[in-house]
Amino acid sequence: MKKGQILEGTIREVKFPNKGIVEADGREVIVKNGVPGQKVRFSVNKIRKGKAEGRLLEILEPSPLEIPPACIHFGTCGGCIYQNLPYKEQLEIKEAQVRELLDGVCSELEFEGIKASPKQNSYRNKMEFSFGDEVKDGPLALGMHKRGSFYDIVSVPECKIVDKDYNKILKCVLSFCSEQSMTFYHKLTHKGYLRHLLVRKGARTGEILVDLVTTTQDEHNLDMLVMKLLRLKLEGCIVGILHTENDSLADVVQNDRTEILTGKDYFYETLLGLNFKISPFSFFQTNSLGAEVLYETARSYVGETKDKVIFDLYSGTGTIAQILAPVAKKVVGVEIVEEAVAAAKENAALNGLENCEFIAGDVLKVIDNVTDKPDLIVLDPPRDGIHPKALEKIINFGVDRIVYISCKPTSLVRDLEVLQGRGYRAVKAVAVDMFPGTAHVETVCLLSRLNAAQHKI
Repeated sequence: MKKGQILEGTIREVKFPNKGIVEADGREVIVKNGVPGQKVRFSVNKIRKGKAEGRLLEILEPSPLEIPPACIHFGTCGGCIYQNLPYKEQLEIKEAQVRELLDGVCSELEFEGIKASPKQNSYRNKMEFSFGDEVKDGPLALGMHKRGSFYDIVSVPECKIVDKDYNKILKCVLSFCSEQSMTFYHKLTHKGYLRHLLVRKGARTGEILVDLVTTTQDEHNLDMLVMKLLRLKLEGCIVGILHTENDSLADVVQNDRTEILTGKDYFYETLLGLNFKISPFSFFQTNSLGAEVLYETARSYVGETKDKVIFDLYSGTGTIAQILAPVAKKVVGVEIVEEAVAAAKENAALNGLENCEFIAGDVLKVIDNVTDKPDLIVLDPPRDGIHPKALEKIINFGVDRIVYISCKPTSLVRDLEVLQGRGYRAVKAVAVDMFPGTAHVETVCLLSRLNAAQHKI
């Protein structure tokens, strides 16, 4: 086998997150973006340390598992990879992936399978659409990155992981910006005006927030856009339209300055009977109904909380903290995003919770100065997991129980190795599908200190 060689083979299995395993030319090759059972043609593009990777060129034969995808953009758009599989098969793939990863580091763990998302389509409460073009110098596009491309954008006016309100808003904004001949921000030249369209909607409340993100390289009157958006016939209700300026060189949705064009700069969502005020850039789980499944699972793993102090580390807008607060002595949340901490404090007051404290700062630096001592800890870190030095400090608290909520099982497994090496046992875990159609999956894991009574859970 050599680089550039064109080969054929059948995908035997898919490992997390989307690594199809193909037997070809006497060895295993990783080919991404396929599903088990597909016969594929691919080009070998990497051979390193005995491992080979290939780029998918063509699907020669469909998998026996495949069904027609619900979305017309599937295959071109890079957002989803499993929409051509029945939901039952998607769950089985994700369950097997998480089980394999956990089995590699946890010998005694009770794995409780996977919990489904209550909705498989129209489940997202937040979308960050990007401006660009589908082909070089082509017409303005607004949507998602083309599969396998960093630069090309695919317009997705019929996207199925959001409801029709998102699609109507996308079409309206794209039409207006095209009519006004607005330019988009080019990642290579760093020139242009339009960057992103951020849309957030409460699944329970129906409140919608729309935020147009641009550079400051041009000026446009957006009054007509506001008027067009407010005239749309939507199932939900637009409560705020914003204009955010972002001159960062990186391809990120960043807030340098935000102007309220109409309404307000927040919306409300309800989760497990609690109300949450959510601003444009504060973290909140993107699948509201799935989040209820996730947090109810985490709450059951936390167990007895009466008269206990709980640390909620990487707390975001304080969702978990507020779910646990009614049955705990005190909950202390730590979150690096100051805007999210401000929202968490406001939400706790909104829900009448007086035993929550939220601290803005990096977990690595902040927990040294917290005067409370935790009885148990809940961790919900970003995708890359926990900084090794922060993990050491967390371990040194010596709590009997830790509940780890992970949005990337490979990061969870890495941190579990450290935790188990420092006196904790992974007791049980369950996967929760928060992102149907995609490769992503959440995992909740309960750990117990080896010399603790809770070790017998």
